[in-house]
Order: sequence, then C-alpha cells, then structure tokens
Amino acid sequence: MSDSLRENTPPEPIWRKDVLLPSFPALAENLSCDVVVAGGGITGITTACLLAKEGLSVILVEADQLLNGTTGHTTAKVTIQHDLIYDELIQHFGLEKTKQYYAANQSALDFIKNTIAAANLDCGYVEQDAYLYATTKSSADKLKKEYEAYQKIGIPGEILDNIPLELNVEAALKVPKQVQFHPIKYLQHLVDSFLEAGGKIFEQTTAKEIQKDTKIKVVMRSGHSIECSHLAACTHFPFIDEKGFYFTRMHADRSYVITAACKKEFPGGMYLSVDEPKRSIRSVECDGQHLLMIGGESHKAGQSKENEEKHYQALAEFAEDVFDAAGIHSKWSAQDLITLDKVPYIGPITSSKPSILIATGYRKWGMTNGTYAAHLLKDYVLGKSNPYSEVFNPSRFKADPSVKHFIKENANVAAELIKGKLSFPGNSLDDLQKDEGAIVMYNDDRTGAYRDLEGNLHLVDVTCTHLGCECEWNSGDKTWDCPCHGSRFTYDGDVVEGPAKKPLKIIEPY
Repeated sequence: MSDSLRENTPPEPIWRKDVLLPSFPALAENLSCDVVVAGGGITGITTACLLAKEGLSVILVEADQLLNGTTGHTTAKVTIQHDLIYDELIQHFGLEKTKQYYAANQSALDFIKNTIAAANLDCGYVEQDAYLYATTKSSADKLKKEYEAYQKIGIPGEILDNIPLELNVEAALKVPKQVQFHPIKYLQHLVDSFLEAGGKIFEQTTAKEIQKDTKIKVVMRSGHSIECSHLAACTHFPFIDEKGFYFTRMHADRSYVITAACKKEFPGGMYLSVDEPKRSIRSVECDGQHLLMIGGESHKAGQSKENEEKHYQALAEFAEDVFDAAGIHSKWSAQDLITLDKVPYIGPITSSKPSILIATGYRKWGMTNGTYAAHLLKDYVLGKSNPYSEVFNPSRFKADPSVKHFIKENANVAAELIKGKLSFPGNSLDDLQKDEGAIVMYNDDRTGAYRDLEGNLHLVDVTCTHLGCECEWNSGDKTWDCPCHGSRFTYDGDVVEGPAKKPLKIIEPY
C-alpha cells in the first residue's frame, strides 16, 4: 500500500464539507403542538416536512445537529436493489408482501426524483445503473435466484456475466435508472420547506422519555417538555420502548467508507458485491474532484476482530488494487440497525399505543426506506390507510425467520455479556500512548481509559448503562461501543447511540 493511503486522516463524512447548514437553538421552554418528530435525519426531516404541509403544527427535535447521524454518514445510494433480499422475502413473507416492500421503496425513489426535479435542486443527482455482482459460483447461483424473484415481482432487472468495472465476476444483476445524490443538499431543501410551512426545529435537544395522559408529553434531558397528540420517534434506535422490546429484535452493524482519487477512469454505475468481504462502490464529486467512494468491512457494533483503522486500510488497498487509487481523501464509519426479518419496523410502537410511532431498522438502505417511512408515518398521523403498511408493522411476527434470528441474536448478546465480565485487561495506564484508548485495570477495577493528544487521561466505567454489558474501545471513532445492543459513548462517556440513555460513569484519575 502506498504511503498516501496510510495517512491518519480523522473520520469525517464528505457531505458536510461543501454545505453550510443553519444552526437551531436548544429548546428552552415548554411548548405544545400537534406532532413532535424526534430525530433530524432523512426520516425525521421528511416526516416533519410532509406533516407541516398538511397544515399540522410540527416540532422537530434533534439531540445533536441535523443530519449528523446515520443519514450524514451514508453512501447515498437511492435504489430498490437492497443487496440479496427479494428471494428471501418471498420465501418468508410470500409474494404479495414482498411486492409491497418493493412498491414502497419504488414510491420513495420516485418521490426523491420528483422532489429534485420540481425544485431543480443542485444536489449531485445522477441516474445510475445499480449492480449486484458475484465473484464465486455459489453467489452467482444466488444472484440467479434473486433475478427469478425480480421477474415474479415485476422488478426491471437483467442478469449479466460481466460488469463495467475491471473485476472478474461470475455473474451480475443490473437494475436501471437508480440514483446517487448528495443527501444533505437534498435534505436542506426539505428543511427549508418545513420551516416555510411553519415548522420549528430545536437542536441539542435530546428526547428522554414520555409521559402519557390525555396527550403525550415528550420530556427532554434538559427538563423542558413538548405536549403533542402524536410522537414520531425517528431517532435511529427508538428512544422509548414501551414494552416493544426492540433491543431484543434488532442488532447494530458498523461499516466503513473511504473516498479516494483514482487514476483510472470510472465507468459509472453503483456496485455492491454479494461475496464477503462486501464492497460498495460509487462515484462522487467533492472539492472539484471526481472521487471514488468505497464502503464495506461490516461487523457487529463493538465486536470488531480488528483495530478499526485496519478496516479503512482494507478498503484503501482495494481502491489501490482495482482503481489505482492515489490516496485517501476522506473516511468515516456508520452504524445501521437490522431487524430479525430484515424488514424495517415502521408504525405504532405497540398495537395498544397507536399515537406513538417509530421508524427503525433500515439495514443500510435508509434513503428509500427512510423516505417511505415518512409517508407511512404521515398516513398514521392523519388516520389514512396505506397500501404497504402491513409488511412494515412493528407488531408483526413470523415464526421463520424471526424465532431463529431472535434466539441467535440474543444468544450472541448473552455470550458477549459473559465474555465482558470474565475478561481481564492486560494493559495499564502507563502503556497508553497519546491518542490511544484501552480497557485497563485501575484501582482493581476494569476501567476504560483514553489518553488524548495533550496527554490528559479520560477514565470511565465501561459497563453499558443500558443492560450492563462491557463496552469495547473503538480506535477509529474514539468511542466506547457496546457489543450487546450497539450503544456508543464518547471517550468521556456521553451517549452517541442508543438504546442507552444515560452516560457512562466518569472515574476521576488520582
């Protein structure tokens, strides 16, 4: 690997580099409205915009900044080609519900296309063919089954024996007229539309809990609250559970992305490998440069077998080998939630609480799933029927594959819980160099330690405040990640990702 690919660039998505988003104040008083939308990503912003245009009073609250979560860390492929999924859905849900899943995502793709065209948005919109490709015969057989599923559903697709890239493949599956774009430039337009329709936005405002009487009171971490008739929780992992036990019904995956300048001309298209290690490929323009964006290296949150920097290095080596990459331009990681049956949960949090709505579990395909979720949430609030709602119902349950995956995922949680409690760190505080973190023994206790660039120590109790698993150090993002349910914390213990609500306990160094 060339020296330029070894650069220790800090993780930062490219999407914010050429966009100046407005900032919004934190909530500083108690308010009331028709609908509270919690979460400032593609689902929350689109939901808020649609509801405000219906004449409802809507307040959107975001714990951090708008578009700084999963949406801000996306590869921004807008496609109905969600890896290998349709053949599997037909087997588990039947053809009709699989058609619903496809139609819902196609409607989202059409909405994004039409919104961009109507406003003539400059948001990097490019129609591209999307490809799944297989490099082994066994995966080629899976692609052919997926193509047969496409034919049953009515998805326009084509099975091929090669792709435009200089890669040796056994087979490929192409879907035409999909889209790549700049997600923040697109969503900036929806933010503006929401504000023009009378909506209000509060950043640095963390929804903590709800109190329910005749109306819903959404209570923030600051103590202020908003009273509403409906709540749409679009916070990636729902910040409330209401005995839906969502932490047992999803797991969190982390994946990695780099952009790189390449000497070889890119032929166009969006690509995803079927075989491991996964590689997602598309082009992007940034800072006046034509760049390649490569993603992959997925693993369960908190369960990486490698130092996180090695995942970036693996992507960089792929870029250099295949595209003659000249160096890493930027890099970042993302976290995605995956449900038991791989279909998102969108709708009432439980069947007995129809006014509390959630949208989660997009399995890395949030551009279309998140956009469709907004339309479905809007229909729930307005009391309208939606032709595709049943397949996404959070209260659904299928014996296969849900039971099998439920047992598997929660056995993994139990194993990680036990492993964390029984492991003994081999590091000491003296071993830590600047900008390094590790679990150490400190005053006879397992302690999370990070030594910053100035040499200052940051110590925390790494017992996750959700259900007590032991967090692991993420060297790429400088966070403490829970291997059980995907909660993440800064090196000072503040919550980055749920389901945890409380920060890690800070330990004062002697």
